[in-house]
Amino acid sequence: MTQPTPIRAAEQVVAIEAARVYVAGVGVIDLTDAGTLAGHLMAAETLLMQIAAAFEEPTERDAR
Repeated sequence: MTQPTPIRAAEQVVAIEAARVYVAGVGVIDLTDAGTLAGHLMAAETLLMQIAAAFEEPTERDAR
């Protein structure tokens, strides 16, 4: 594993902080409201994809 560049490290911090802020702001969820639950699941999936992308190893093409 290579050391992240300062920009990649910043992207990683931003992605994690965005997820933390989202989770902190969710509050109480009405578990009987399927629409709200689906919305939270989609938002969580998006945030997790952003975190995964921030931590992926750069490819040869990215190095150019």
